[in-house]
Amino acid sequence: MFHRQITRHTWLYTEMVTTGALLFGDVERHLNFNQEEHPVALQLGGSDPTDLARCARLGEQWGYDEINLNCGCPSERVQKGAFGACLMAESTLVADCVKAMRDAVSVDVTVKHRIGIDAIESYDFVRDFIGEVSQAGCRTFIVHARNAILKGLSPKENREIPPLKYDVAYQLKRDFPQLEIILNGGITTLEEIDAHLEHVDGVMIGREAYHNPYLMVAFDARYYGDTEPAKTRAEVVQAMLPYISAQLERYGKAAGGGLKLNSITRHMLGLVTGLPGARAFRQLLSDSTRLSTGDPAILLEALSKLR
Repeated sequence: MFHRQITRHTWLYTEMVTTGALLFGDVERHLNFNQEEHPVALQLGGSDPTDLARCARLGEQWGYDEINLNCGCPSERVQKGAFGACLMAESTLVADCVKAMRDAVSVDVTVKHRIGIDAIESYDFVRDFIGEVSQAGCRTFIVHARNAILKGLSPKENREIPPLKYDVAYQLKRDFPQLEIILNGGITTLEEIDAHLEHVDGVMIGREAYHNPYLMVAFDARYYGDTEPAKTRAEVVQAMLPYISAQLERYGKAAGGGLKLNSITRHMLGLVTGLPGARAFRQLLSDSTRLSTGDPAILLEALSKLR
């Protein structure tokens, strides 16, 4: 919801939700979202075609615009469940999963993946993976242009240490011109996005969208031709206040839930990255005593710290 205040048109993705969490857990907690958030994609983690089909159907019923299968997460916890990046070694199973999900829903089913796993660095590996999975009907591949090191690196290290190889994604687009190839990994500036879009169909932003979200304020005009004025940072904060109040009323302590003000505001700290007064803004929004009052107006006070 916060990112949607900054960009009206950019596709947004949920965090990865496992099939087990949906089939045996609190479906509303994982899938509920506000209508203003469209277009939004549900990213699933799993490796059983039947379970993924059931969860994809749930996602469509809850109103998601796309179902994305994660074949890129390198976490050992995910590996134990036999999904994530280790699925790249089982392209036939991934194809079966995609087919089962496509048979279950009418929205797009897409795949996010790496370019290799562990010491497998042959281009043929990722080319053949996409070749087989695309035969199951997947038309969009989000390529995190690094290998996933399944043993020895943490998920954080896996986002930083394996070298980026953008040329692999470029080659995939040349070899599969009929498919939508979206590039992901280490992209931090508008100029970098522009350069990549010369070679691929789209760009996915991960960490930079989190740590410096106001980068996205230029996206609507630059990439979607929207002439409506973008929100200022202050207007973004103002727009979040009624949403925060509604969420606390519905899921907060008074309603018997565990949602705290900090559960939302901590994801907004990057809004003021690089501005004079940003440190004071972050300090106030990290003050547990002040946050414990649960009053969203603390955001307005934090704004006043900016110079």
